Amino acid sequence: MKKIFLALFLFGFGLSTYSQIIQSTDGLTPTGDYDENQQRRGSTKSTSNKNIINYDAKIEQYLIISPERDTTHVDTSLTIKKEYKWNYLRKDVFGLLKFNNVGQTYNTLIYNLDNEKLMPLFGARARHFNYMEIEDINYYHVPTPFTELYYKSAFEQGQQVDAFFTVNTSKQFNFSVAYKGLRSLGKYQHILTSTGNFRFTSSYDSKDKRYSANGHIVIQDLLNQENGGIRDDNIIYFESGNPDFKDRGVFDVNFENAENILKGKRFHLDHTYKLIQEKDSISNSSLKVGNVISFEDKYYEFNQSAANEYFGDAFQASNLRDRATLEDFHLGAYAEYRNELLGDLRFQAGMDDFNYGYDKLVILNEEVITNRLNGKVYNIGGGYTNKIGRFNIKGDFGLNVAGDFDGNFITGQATLNIIDDILLSAKINHSSKAPNYNFLLYQSSYKNYNWRNNFNNVKTQNLQFGILSQKWAEVLVDISTITDYAYYKKEETSDLVKPFQNNSTIGYLKVQLNKDVKLGKFGIDNSIVYQTIEDGSQVFNAPEFVTRNTVYFQNHFFRNALFLQTGVTFNYFTEYYMNAYDPLLAEFYVQTDRKFGGFPMFDFFIDAKVRTARIYFKAEHFNSAWTGYDYYSAPNYPYRDFILRFGIVWNFFL
Repeated sequence: MKKIFLALFLFGFGLSTYSQIIQSTDGLTPTGDYDENQQRRGSTKSTSNKNIINYDAKIEQYLIISPERDTTHVDTSLTIKKEYKWNYLRKDVFGLLKFNNVGQTYNTLIYNLDNEKLMPLFGARARHFNYMEIEDINYYHVPTPFTELYYKSAFEQGQQVDAFFTVNTSKQFNFSVAYKGLRSLGKYQHILTSTGNFRFTSSYDSKDKRYSANGHIVIQDLLNQENGGIRDDNIIYFESGNPDFKDRGVFDVNFENAENILKGKRFHLDHTYKLIQEKDSISNSSLKVGNVISFEDKYYEFNQSAANEYFGDAFQASNLRDRATLEDFHLGAYAEYRNELLGDLRFQAGMDDFNYGYDKLVILNEEVITNRLNGKVYNIGGGYTNKIGRFNIKGDFGLNVAGDFDGNFITGQATLNIIDDILLSAKINHSSKAPNYNFLLYQSSYKNYNWRNNFNNVKTQNLQFGILSQKWAEVLVDISTITDYAYYKKEETSDLVKPFQNNSTIGYLKVQLNKDVKLGKFGIDNSIVYQTIEDGSQVFNAPEFVTRNTVYFQNHFFRNALFLQTGVTFNYFTEYYMNAYDPLLAEFYVQTDRKFGGFPMFDFFIDAKVRTARIYFKAEHFNSAWTGYDYYSAPNYPYRDFILRFGIVWNFFL
């Protein structure tokens, strides 16, 4: 019933707002300075009017609006930062270690323990790297239709694409539609990936600027075949570089009859109305009220045609199917008061109606394991933001005041511009939240993977300091503690994966240095992270050093018609007890049997920009054949061999 209600509500919202618009050809007001002559050189700069059919439009008018209503504009430049984002996730993945096939999961090398969530998360977190959450969906405002096409080659019989289109039918109403798809067979046996992310957004602003609404519909399905990695008795053939095994398809894997899939659909609407609106420079206060309605229905499913001893004993010999579902309905209301002198003040209240579980009961050792966690949680929250000269402060809090889960967080942060190029920042965060749903309840056709736990809330405290300077460097220090940390690990008696909770406190220190040094047409971009952990139980592991260093050259050619960028990127992390991967849970678990890492990864790239098209060529891990076959993404899962890949990102302005 909730699904039908929300679908009709959003559909009706789209029709009603569309019926109110009046076609207009007036240009939008630019949001920044514009230098046409500089941008016509086009390479590291954004596009210019020369690339837009409507010459009255400017690049600063193609707006991207975040869920928090922060605004940026479309950027068609080619930079080293864009090179880092040319990947399946379309973002910088420094601190994440890719698996062999594109579309698989990532092992985490660098942690961010900030948390502002009040509810447990759905399980199968290894499948969520490409699952688009509410905070990943942007909205748009454009003077002319805008399109972006992304393409990148995959691994054996497949491609990856991301197509996006948005248009303003008037100044008041915008919609966008996008689809991101992937199919890749992979180099190893039974490791195919097939994923799809469909997004539709709409936004509306009334002519009097009082009413504003942003809504989206997102439908996602992420399917991976699973093979459990190469078998233990085949490890020696991989690490020795045996030429008979250079064709990775000849390796014996643990099984070839399993797959998992994560599917979800979400309907979301956030709309506001200004009760008090700024009228002129004297009246600089505003008050608005807002409402958020969101419904998400998702499930994770593991299928296997025949039982395998890799996961222990099973209730049945064939046609194994485990499905966990979550229906989450969120209803919230908020009020925001804004004053030029006093700052911005926000208060909110909300309710989450959740229903997580399975469609069957399990009786194990004469004990019935419940199949559902459902109920309601009521919460309140708020925030404050202000700017006083060069000093900025921001604070947020959230609290579950009633219901089936306890939870709270509080965050405070401040920044200070000492001079124009040096920014000091500090942030503190405390959080207490229930472990993810699959720690609390799990059911499976395999006997070992059935449990119902009453774990304590996981509590984190995080303190961050930063010195940010484009001229000198960026230095970030992160000090964190974790109490009652929930994790997966193999049980000593059964040697099978189970959930556990650590009773002691874990200390985590992270120091990161970022600096891009430019010498004429050459540059060296550096990101270096040092991490140390105080954990006597060894259940929270990370490499001591992680580094990424890029040496590059960039220049204009052919009378500035072409901008070329080429270089070599070096990635490295020190040996540590790398987490292992469990394909049934789609989760990583702790292992302390063997250290992995300490292998160099070199990528050579040539990138070019012609007008609004960015063309990419990359030789990934080109040193793999001569620096040793000791590279893994997780135990039994080798990292990628040398491969040539190419692709393009092309923007169209009509």
